[in-house]
Amino acid sequence: MSAQPIADFDLQPYNSFGLAARARWGCEITDLASLQQLLSQPQWRELPRLVIGGGSNLLLSCDFAGLALINRLKGIEVTETAEAWHLQVAAGEDWPALVAWSLQQGMPGLENLALIPGCAGAAPVQNIGAYGVELAQVCEHVDAFDLTEGRLVRLPAEACHFGYRESRFKGEWQHTHIITGIGLRLRKEWQPQCKYGPLAELSQPSAQDIYARVCQLRQAKLPDPARLGNAGSFFKNPTVPRAQADALKADYPAMPLYPADPGMAKLAAGWLIEQAGLKGYRQGQAAVHREQALVLVNLGGASAQELLSLARHVRQTVQARFGLWLDHEVRIMGEAGEWKEALACGD
Repeated sequence: MSAQPIADFDLQPYNSFGLAARARWGCEITDLASLQQLLSQPQWRELPRLVIGGGSNLLLSCDFAGLALINRLKGIEVTETAEAWHLQVAAGEDWPALVAWSLQQGMPGLENLALIPGCAGAAPVQNIGAYGVELAQVCEHVDAFDLTEGRLVRLPAEACHFGYRESRFKGEWQHTHIITGIGLRLRKEWQPQCKYGPLAELSQPSAQDIYARVCQLRQAKLPDPARLGNAGSFFKNPTVPRAQADALKADYPAMPLYPADPGMAKLAAGWLIEQAGLKGYRQGQAAVHREQALVLVNLGGASAQELLSLARHVRQTVQARFGLWLDHEVRIMGEAGEWKEALACGD
């Protein structure tokens, strides 16, 4: 089935902030043949592209002047070896549903990543992570359509250069590769990963115990985008030199501190924002969530500019209090692509 782009495509249903925005062209992609056929045509291939799955990590700062592709590729295949289950997951599959399904099938390993909103295809872009586990730990490969070669390619995980909320899909591959699927490896010799935060309270937990606790924690603190527009964690947890972290810890003994690379430490961005007095802070119809300071919310009818202004205020206030600049985790899209320096304006 061929995909035919629609002019003046409405993007509001496809972003969890619920922001009003439109694309010059847009269409839903339900099969690989349609994607290949569409991008073989110069008039579509040469336009700026915006690929959207769940739209849950996206702030549309304005209308998009190119082609929006809504990824609706579906399908899950499982093969098995003596050591592991190997899952081949189409990029349009819902990530929370995938985690729940894998546990129902008796295949643990994704439980710490429960209820992270979005589709499977977005998981490697951000190298999603939560409660001490990252996608990189279970990812075998990523399948993508390579626009430079005009064909589907399979990229081993090590080629993706996964880092903390980073990958080559946010850098050099952003405009050349469209993710169509991911390969996951879940080891049969399962070990609980429960050293992070509240999970440390669990005693000899099963995978289902961890899943239930993670769901409880996320539902208690994170607003449902269907009820209150948001994109989850807006800022990354900053990683700083250990000496800097220790100096801050001396001034703020209650400050959470987590291990990172040698000589480095990771701080909790939500704690920093809360201690800066910004929990519940509001600008127009945009606000810092009253339960989880790491989340910015659309109270109803907020503009992209209100959210960006609020995010800049948060950064400036935290910097003034702690001497740290927070980097945004949410992808901010401009007229022709990602706007990486969006929050630098006004600093």
